[in-house]
Amino acid sequence: MNDRDALIAHLLEYSVRTGDFTLKSGRKSTWFCDAKQTACRAEGILLVADAALAEIDALDAEMGQEGGPITAIGGLAAGADPVAFGIAAVAATRGRFLRSFSIRKEAKDHGVDGRLAGALLPGDRVVITEDTVTRGTSPLEAAEIVRALGANPVVVLPIVDRGGTCRAAAAAVGISFRPLVTALDLGFPYEGP
Repeated sequence: MNDRDALIAHLLEYSVRTGDFTLKSGRKSTWFCDAKQTACRAEGILLVADAALAEIDALDAEMGQEGGPITAIGGLAAGADPVAFGIAAVAATRGRFLRSFSIRKEAKDHGVDGRLAGALLPGDRVVITEDTVTRGTSPLEAAEIVRALGANPVVVLPIVDRGGTCRAAAAAVGISFRPLVTALDLGFPYEGP
């Protein structure tokens, strides 16, 4: 079994449930993916990090010298946190240093800076991550805040794309979209808006 197949198998075992669910959007679904169940297990985050770092390396190679390498990873709090922090930690053990951060859902008392927790710097080239995306609202909100903080979100990289619509939404604001796994990979149809 290759690493990607191992990640899919892990997601199917620990993160995917079938039944009757109401999604955050209010829509009904026959399946649900809580990819934090993979990201919060040691063997799961190693699989996620392997796949994510391969994507980040490929993105750096594609961009060449245009803007420099990816320097930071993060996203909207709670969905992105274990993903970003886990990938950054694994990357460091391999000599790749990414600063990690979290965007709070609400500002503290000091404006847009009050939404930032972590080590994001102006000028950073950023991976916006998330556990699971359906419509892409959370990572695109995080990207907007990252831009307001003076950094450059270059890619949205969720563990799972269950909706199939975030690619177009990200492209509309000039950001690449690279899910590690899609609903189709897990054996389910996309459930976009």
